[in-house]
Amino acid sequence: MHTVNDDKATDAVARFRAATSAADYDAMLATLTPDATLISPLSGRLVFRGKDDLRVLLTAAYGGLSHLRWTDQIGEGSRRVLLAEAAVGPFRLTEALVLELAEDGRIRALSPHLRPWLTLTALAVWLSPALLRHPGVLFRAMRKARTP
Repeated sequence: MHTVNDDKATDAVARFRAATSAADYDAMLATLTPDATLISPLSGRLVFRGKDDLRVLLTAAYGGLSHLRWTDQIGEGSRRVLLAEAAVGPFRLTEALVLELAEDGRIRALSPHLRPWLTLTALAVWLSPALLRHPGVLFRAMRKARTP
């Protein structure tokens, strides 16, 4: 566990929440470290890495949501959990997004937990065409992480 500047972390998390609500993808990506990762809630095996690949994924994912509302934030230090409500088409979605923060307060890892199953399936259907237009993103997400 490392020490995180709580003021910078709180600012980065607040900016991430505002950016996702406004669908401001540049501002969203500015809150991430260059090597940020996101573990797919659909497979658990796909790991999207780096800002370029996360731009494709987050643009598709947040572009498929409507009525996004962050309802709560839990945690301090290097781990935060954001709770949200949204919709995918006619289906209601709830999310618990676990954020791992770097020492400078930026977001290093995102681990979304989405429910219910029907909405998660609708989101997968929505995401598929957008991600298939970028096969390299999917290929890289399927690779195992390199160990130092």
